[in-house]
Amino acid sequence: MSSTRDIDALIDMMARLPGLGPRSARRAVLHMIRKRTLLLTPLADLMQTVAATARECARCGNIGTTEICDICASPKRAKGQICVVEDVADLWAMERGQAFRGRYHVLGGTLSALDQVGPEALRIPQLVARVAEEEVTEVILALNATMDGQTTAHYIADQLDGTVTLTSLAQGVPIGGELDYLDDGTIGAAFAARKSI
Repeated sequence: MSSTRDIDALIDMMARLPGLGPRSARRAVLHMIRKRTLLLTPLADLMQTVAATARECARCGNIGTTEICDICASPKRAKGQICVVEDVADLWAMERGQAFRGRYHVLGGTLSALDQVGPEALRIPQLVARVAEEEVTEVILALNATMDGQTTAHYIADQLDGTVTLTSLAQGVPIGGELDYLDDGTIGAAFAARKSI
């Protein structure tokens, strides 16, 4: 029996994480072992706690430790707006930007005929119900500018047609972007969404 079996298993497990390959996982595990009391033990304790308490918000699909997440429970958040995102990572990115002070709805993915993901596999019916039950005046579709993201946005727009104002995030040239480095689709979207100055 190998004396490093558990360490090798930890490296293999870490290598499965997004953004970490076998080499990065080895470096991370070695660093944690060297700083056992500062990193490894507290990390193990936190992982055990999160594994036991993490859950999806029953209302929006965000991740938290209570049935209703802090965003949905906050009386300071605007109740009239719902920003629809594909997954929790997108919600967290929007929160980092601090540009939106309303509530969210996490779909859990996008429609995809190739992957056989239909509306029933996503949280689209819950979104339609929320719009009907809550005092929603605007639904902001903040979906990725991919074919599946746009297909999902069009489907949601059809489902909510006439019940609420529908908007989407602007698309086009990023701040600091150079036209020569942009793809044709981004340039086309930026040109179509041009505004007067």
